[in-house]
Amino acid sequence: MAIKETFLQSVEAIEEHYNVGDFIFREGSTPQFYYQIMSGEVKLNRFAEDGKEFIQNIFTDKSSIGESMLILGKPYPMNAVALTPCVVLKLGRNQFFQLLQEHREIFTDIYSTLADHTFEKQTLMRVITSENAEDRLIEIMELLKESSDNKDKFSLEIPHTRQQLASLTGLSIETAIRTIKKMEKKNIVMIKDRKIFY
Repeated sequence: MAIKETFLQSVEAIEEHYNVGDFIFREGSTPQFYYQIMSGEVKLNRFAEDGKEFIQNIFTDKSSIGESMLILGKPYPMNAVALTPCVVLKLGRNQFFQLLQEHREIFTDIYSTLADHTFEKQTLMRVITSENAEDRLIEIMELLKESSDNKDKFSLEIPHTRQQLASLTGLSIETAIRTIKKMEKKNIVMIKDRKIFY
């Protein structure tokens, strides 16, 4: 979901630039801003006590991040980190709520987006508890394909690296690589120029 840039600029949104690895917000900090990615990729992640990274999601341009915590006023339970150079529009909490009051259609869009994210999270949580690595990877790929217009076999180029797929599904990188090779042999995915197609 993206709020029109003109709306954001009309309430004094600020354009911020982030380099790869920069934190947009950190776990435990209190939300003060609405963030909308204008270009680039951002991952939401957490680290386990052993230092293992778990990626909760990856967002690209025209996506908002962290708005549910902003609405609730609760600390972020994860980090937002730039995966690529990013341009992000940042809007203060008060201006954000002012915008929602003045434009009810934005409120409705955000409500729908949050419901969508909740559904995806519940689906992922069900799959991540599965012992079957292939099921976990297929579920991620199905969720990615859901928003694509073309549902044909191998029509979707998976936009994530094998490491990112491993982190998204709670698998080790070795297990993810091994499973993807098996999936290729079973004609579930196609690998071309090291890219995965589902």
